[in-house]
Amino acid sequence: MTSSPRSASAPATIAVAGATGDLGFRIAKELLQRGATVRALVRPDSSSKPEIISLRQQGATITEVNFDSIISLTAACTGADCVVSALSGLREVIVGAQTRLVKAAVAAGVPRFIPSDFSIDFTKLPNGTNRNLDLRREFQERLDQQPIQATSILNGMFMDLLTGQAPLVLFGPKRILYWGDADQPLDFTTIADTAAFTAAAALDPTTPRYLRVAGEVASIRGVQAAASAATGEQFGLLRAGGLGLLAAMIKVTRTLVPARNEVFPPWQGMQYMHNMFTGRPKLEPLDNDRYPEIRWTPIREVLAKREQK
Repeated sequence: MTSSPRSASAPATIAVAGATGDLGFRIAKELLQRGATVRALVRPDSSSKPEIISLRQQGATITEVNFDSIISLTAACTGADCVVSALSGLREVIVGAQTRLVKAAVAAGVPRFIPSDFSIDFTKLPNGTNRNLDLRREFQERLDQQPIQATSILNGMFMDLLTGQAPLVLFGPKRILYWGDADQPLDFTTIADTAAFTAAAALDPTTPRYLRVAGEVASIRGVQAAASAATGEQFGLLRAGGLGLLAAMIKVTRTLVPARNEVFPPWQGMQYMHNMFTGRPKLEPLDNDRYPEIRWTPIREVLAKREQK
């Protein structure tokens, strides 16, 4: 099946899978603000969620789809100029559902596909160091076998996690927790900025296989300076140990609390931190300047907003 050509004046049609999630919802909103025709692919039991109601009110088309059926997905993708996946889950979703989605996109004649990668550069990591990123690498191998123009967007760590979920900035004792080298450069990008960049990329037919962005590149000492500036109080450093100790802690935690069916068990976040502190998945070169209209949010601003709440 091939899609019909779109006139130069017609808005692009972007199909977004995972639009009920935080990132997917933001991507869909950014696309609508840019004048795109947005088709949100949702499961039949999610059409009454607040995010879907909001997107419908903003002009998005809500398309209920069976993610287990390539036929259903193909019908939902037909006529789209790009399919963006913001799906989140374990192997059945990241490998299984996304494989069906990209095959459906190919069958529908969609020219471009953006997978749900949104991470540090997992292409530089050895297998076994991060379960969730191993799944993305497994899907990458399948994706690259498909006759479709794919673009992965890599954004480091979501900067928003520094306000609590990622235990690096300890607001109580006013310390920055870390392992290894306090001068290792790390990549951080807010969810909102990642969504804005993804929307711009979805509307850009010239994107390469990978796009790498970082709202701010900062070492642990840089995070320390940002926290001190944001709060007006001096933060210190707390080195928990070397990377070998962190690796041992990951093994112990994974043994005691395996939580195999959870997407983000405690040891998964620890794996992500270990990956970042090794420096292996550092994003380079950065494509921050590709869309000049995007203003990148610094760490200090994110931490300051937490203080204001």
